[in-house]
Amino acid sequence: MKSGFVNIIGNPNVGKSTLMNTLVGERLSIITAKAQTTRHRILGIINGDDYQIVVSDTPGVLKPNYKLQESMMKFVYSAVGDADVILYVTDVIEKVDKHVEFLDKINHLDIPVILVINKIDLTIPEKLDDLVDEWKKLLPRALIYPASALEKFNLGNILTKILDLLPEGPEYYSKDMLTDRNLRFFASEIIREKIFLNYQKEIPYSVEVAIEAYKEGDDMDRIEAVIYVTRDSQKGIIIGAQGKSLKKVGTQARHDLEAFLQKKVYLGLHVKVKPDWRNDQEQLKNFGYILD
Repeated sequence: MKSGFVNIIGNPNVGKSTLMNTLVGERLSIITAKAQTTRHRILGIINGDDYQIVVSDTPGVLKPNYKLQESMMKFVYSAVGDADVILYVTDVIEKVDKHVEFLDKINHLDIPVILVINKIDLTIPEKLDDLVDEWKKLLPRALIYPASALEKFNLGNILTKILDLLPEGPEYYSKDMLTDRNLRFFASEIIREKIFLNYQKEIPYSVEVAIEAYKEGDDMDRIEAVIYVTRDSQKGIIIGAQGKSLKKVGTQARHDLEAFLQKKVYLGLHVKVKPDWRNDQEQLKNFGYILD
């Protein structure tokens, strides 16, 4: 049996989460047009009769400005360290020499690297050829695959190459598992996604969502969640005039949760201020960003 860990790494906004979701066949990572939407390392499991591929989505590579971002980069480095295959994702838009020092680390890995040039539907063949040549210079060891995760173009060939590169190994997870994350995690991520979609400027980056209570029922799940912000002014913006903004987030999140869970959902949302939680070690640990 072939099995192993395939970790997706790259800069923000290149389509890592879309690639992960498409490969796994399930919407496990939240997706928005804003950078740094993904904060955690999220596993998705692809099972076949004679293989198991454990795929990791990771936060985008960045230079940290506060402790939360430091923790996000630790997730990235842990994914570099325990991979059997690296999927380094770029796209046809970003500059090839962005975070070149991180590319140097990838170059020195003693494991296979597949470079996925994503979003090729947004360019023309001549420009794509030039881009491939540039990447060959930067990552000479990498196997280069132009692709479109959104259009599902060339993903079959990438999957075939991954299976070719994976070692013989055990089944790490049971065949009925799609991920190692629980329902509380996905509930908080879906709510956070709606905040990214509905608010601008610093608001999405100042927010964390914690599930205070989750009660599963046969016909309905009841979820109570708290949206944490860093300042009182942000609390007012999240709630909005007469609570309309918060109600909109709650309605959108509830619809997605019901589609995800295939049952009715009661969702209670509350907003609280937790000053500078992004630099608080204890709070980051409570929110799952610092692991024991």
